[in-house]
Amino acid sequence: MSDHTRPRVEKPTTAPRDPFFPAEKSIRADAEPLEIRRLGRMDYREAWDLQADLAAQRARGDIPDTLLVVEHPNIYTAGKRTQPSDMPTNDLPVITVDRGGRITWHGEGQLVVYPIVKLAQPIDVVDYVRRLEEATIHTVRQLGVTTAGRIDGRSGVWVPSTTPAADPQAPTRDRKIAALGIRITRGVTMHGLALNCDNTLEYYDYIVACGIDDADVTTLSLETGRHIDMAEAEPLLLDALADALEGRMIVADHTFASAPDPTKVDNARRRERDQQN
Repeated sequence: MSDHTRPRVEKPTTAPRDPFFPAEKSIRADAEPLEIRRLGRMDYREAWDLQADLAAQRARGDIPDTLLVVEHPNIYTAGKRTQPSDMPTNDLPVITVDRGGRITWHGEGQLVVYPIVKLAQPIDVVDYVRRLEEATIHTVRQLGVTTAGRIDGRSGVWVPSTTPAADPQAPTRDRKIAALGIRITRGVTMHGLALNCDNTLEYYDYIVACGIDDADVTTLSLETGRHIDMAEAEPLLLDALADALEGRMIVADHTFASAPDPTKVDNARRRERDQQN
């Protein structure tokens, strides 16, 4: 979709929608300090099993809210809304998972954070997602990608369509720099966010990432023209996540474009086919 069909808006100080309770209030159910667990490079299934175990412990009150920091070996994961047309055309394995969203890639050079957090009542899923996005936008901008923001209708953190001065080989359409996919069970969050730092983009060529074929993906290193690895991005992101979850960082509207939600587009197409049949 070309830029002239996608309206650009500037609303830098208001949230995308009013949360259920004040934005300056913590979305966490308690005030104990967040625990950080750095897992290093870990197999995706092993990390998923660990998430499920920790989420059950958190629901029982056995452990505090925890942020898991991890890097995965190359793998595709397919969320609950993945379509057959999204699936990879190479031989890399696909793991079907219980988070929302569609298919994505995880791999070396990508910083992944899984918050295992018990949310305050009333649970506001949209506010939780927006807070994750806000923390990531803040981090990406701190690292030099100052135009990063949101596309209305699509989750994650995006960079608007421009030709990056830093690298003429980089993608030029609107492009996703961080992906989000979550699950909430018994009031406790699982899965989370993946920030592209210095990873290859090769594996995205074999899938329809997040079900979106009219945009691209990018990395911090490509956008800034300098090497930014996970070690540089991690402390900034963890600090920002704590601030956003606890209400010290207020969600603002960094929306720069609007585009169709791929899950709603597929639902509309499915209803149309059903009616024709």
